[in-house]
Amino acid sequence: MATIIQSIPSISTTTTTAAATSYYSHLSSSPPKTPPPFFSFSLSKSLFNFKLRKAHHQPHFSTSPTQSLSSTPTLLASDSFGPSSSSSQNDSENSLIDTFFNLLRLSARYGDAQLANAVHACIVKLQEHNHLSNALIAAYLKLGLVTEAYSVFLGLSSPNVVSYTSLVSGFSKSNREHDAVELFFRMRETGIEPNEYSFVAILTACIRILELQLGLQVHAMVIKLGFLEDSVFVSNALMGLYGKCGCFLFVLKLFDEMPHRDITSWNTVISCMVNGFMYDKSFELFRNMQRNDGLRVDQFTLSTLLTACTGSASLMKGLEVHAHAIKIGLGANLSVNNALIGFYTNCGGGVKDVTALFERMPIRDMITWTAMITAYMDFGLVELAVEVFDKMPERNSFSYNALLAGLCRNGKGSRALDLFMKMVEDSLELTDFTLTSVLSACGLLMDRKISEQIHGFILKIGFGSNTCIEAALLDMCTKCGRIADAEKMFSRWPHDQDSSMIRTSMICGYARNGQPDEAISLFNISQSEGTLALDEVASTSVLGLCGNIGYQNMGKQIHCHAIKSGFLSDLAVGNAILSMYSKCWNMDDAIKIFNNMPTHNTVSWNGLLAGHLFHRQGDEALAIWSKMKKIGIKPDTITFVLIISAYRHTKSNLVDDCRSLFSSLKSIYGIEPSSDHYASFVGVLGYWGLLEEAEEMISKMPFEPDVSVWRALLDSCRIHSNTTIGKRVAKHILALEPKDPSTYILISNLYSASGRWHCSEMVRANMRESGFRKHPGRSWIIYHNKIHFFYARDKSHPQTKDIYSGLEILILESLKAGYVPDTSYVLHDVEEHQKKDFLFYHSAKLAATYGLLMTRPGTPIRIVKNILLCGDCHTFLKYVSVVTKREIFLRDSSGFHCFSNGQCSCKDYW
Repeated sequence: MATIIQSIPSISTTTTTAAATSYYSHLSSSPPKTPPPFFSFSLSKSLFNFKLRKAHHQPHFSTSPTQSLSSTPTLLASDSFGPSSSSSQNDSENSLIDTFFNLLRLSARYGDAQLANAVHACIVKLQEHNHLSNALIAAYLKLGLVTEAYSVFLGLSSPNVVSYTSLVSGFSKSNREHDAVELFFRMRETGIEPNEYSFVAILTACIRILELQLGLQVHAMVIKLGFLEDSVFVSNALMGLYGKCGCFLFVLKLFDEMPHRDITSWNTVISCMVNGFMYDKSFELFRNMQRNDGLRVDQFTLSTLLTACTGSASLMKGLEVHAHAIKIGLGANLSVNNALIGFYTNCGGGVKDVTALFERMPIRDMITWTAMITAYMDFGLVELAVEVFDKMPERNSFSYNALLAGLCRNGKGSRALDLFMKMVEDSLELTDFTLTSVLSACGLLMDRKISEQIHGFILKIGFGSNTCIEAALLDMCTKCGRIADAEKMFSRWPHDQDSSMIRTSMICGYARNGQPDEAISLFNISQSEGTLALDEVASTSVLGLCGNIGYQNMGKQIHCHAIKSGFLSDLAVGNAILSMYSKCWNMDDAIKIFNNMPTHNTVSWNGLLAGHLFHRQGDEALAIWSKMKKIGIKPDTITFVLIISAYRHTKSNLVDDCRSLFSSLKSIYGIEPSSDHYASFVGVLGYWGLLEEAEEMISKMPFEPDVSVWRALLDSCRIHSNTTIGKRVAKHILALEPKDPSTYILISNLYSASGRWHCSEMVRANMRESGFRKHPGRSWIIYHNKIHFFYARDKSHPQTKDIYSGLEILILESLKAGYVPDTSYVLHDVEEHQKKDFLFYHSAKLAATYGLLMTRPGTPIRIVKNILLCGDCHTFLKYVSVVTKREIFLRDSSGFHCFSNGQCSCKDYW
């Protein structure tokens, strides 16, 4: 051992350093992705092991690189270097240590763990040297070898602040934040005062685990030791912590009190404001930054501001930021251009603008390609998004997840599932985001069997205990008709976990599965127990439930809660309230909500348009569209589906205008017409009796029409009793979806409307023989905060006797007023008088009668029906509105009907 140690100075440090320097001299300043093979062998192996053995003819002595430094005795005594003088000995030792420093830097820079291990094996023989040990710790941490770094640290007899700080930072970056916190406070206990880098390291750990209370303690230490005024770095880290924890007022106060600021200070406070949706404040800070400090903004500043423009849908401000980027020479910067793609996608730029920006970019990275996938998906251009994905030079889990989520957003559940299977086959990393997306895809498909398979797979790979995934699984179960499984998951939810999310899912799931009474019951129980935190997300979901079941009183309660809680400024909540009122027959309040909203996005405008269409107010919807164009609102694909549909509900025939709009979708607005657009246009043509033109247009579609397009034409054939075209359309629908019961119902209704009862009954019989069951029709009315359901000939209601007696009186009065029962809507093979018995007790008639019995004279009646209202019920309710002098509002699958004084708002076309 002594001979070996004595031989160490004989290594020519000049030769060693020269060899390393010579090898790297021709390399660029940025290190390659992988270390050169020569380097690992030549320096790690040759310079240390081979030269030592050759010089002294000694056998190789191996020392574990993780051996603690203190475990080796101090061997560098004054006479350990042979005859050399003390001065010469110190010079040689210092030169050797300098060499080790250089080699450790190189190992970290080029990712060479072998070299770091070799240096460790040599310096373990030397006397403990804190600076060198700290360099070794730093090298190991940069190489991701945290365990080895900690082993070196444990071997130090007197670790200093640098030792502690390096390891605290290393633990934090390696997802060992709690170890970082423990080590930081251990350092304090040993009497070592932290420096500014120590505080930045521990604050970084607090940020990663959102540990606000601990951050406040660290803040107190910072003030006590005087770093708050002296260190910009520490103040920046504190602002970052408070911003991540949502304490935005703390951020502003800290920023205002900073005696000195750098560009990072400004970027941090602006970023915090953007993350807190305080967009106006972020722009105010940007102006102050330019006016007061005169700092030159960088790409991070501009990217953050563009995010603010995207979040606030501020086109003009975004254009100003883009112009400023060009002015200061950052117009071609990669991160700025990536942010611009998102901005123009969401704030008024057409698909042509975004594509042109992408094609002009001199450099693209993974973020660029992924942003384009997201952009095309947001435009509804699924095929272009897939094309970009296929052209990517390399892909990672982020690009796959972007495509997967985009397919789900565009309703392409089957394709999303195929992509997920490819990810599994290729052994790609499956993240929480991946799995929640595929569960969303299963929800879109509403396929029970597939949902069970995916559910089993997720449990098998061990994600079943993840609360985020569990919540998504529960939501999927409710969408796939597995309400019993959802209830089991709900009952097993840990009591110590926040259950607001899954309670919201269960409430909406009950409503979705035809159990709105259970939904309301769970909502009321959760409210009384205080287990449903009505935050923005929960409020949005419950408002959607209220709209779907027509429960305006409950929706008003959520509206009041939103006002008290300050949620009205949240766009999603405001949009949900607007939608709720429009679905609850209250378009006036929906318009008031829209006008009082502080900001609007495309969803807001679409909600207003959809409300007018629910109420069959096509002219009002087109007036909204004109206003949108005038003030520069960017429409999306859904907007155009709604606008095209509006031409079906106008007072006069505006088909020519609709044709013009449809033909301009791609040329003017950059929107590639989808099946939804074609289905809407076919519905317009069919409504105005242009069935041949609609059929011809379908035959010329650039892609294979799906069921929605054919169903739109079949429904028009029903309205106009055109069985000739209807039969041709029916063949296409049955070929595409031979097992969907609703298809047979549509065809049966077509024959019924044209008086071909025998054919209609044959379709129904074929449906029964094939084992297909019609989704049962039911109507409901809400009275005294309870939902009262009615089915045809239903006698389960407690007040059945009164309801049937009252209905018989209504029928007699209506018959006197001119009502003629249309028994063609009864498809049972029974006698005529029996058909009338079947006809008189349809669910809508029962619900209307109950409403009339239970409410004060003159009060409007509000009914919801889950399927299309039959023709006889439609006629009957018109007469009831006359004999009772009441308005009756009914919502069915086609929209709203307002029966008043013997007329209906649908003009008998529905």
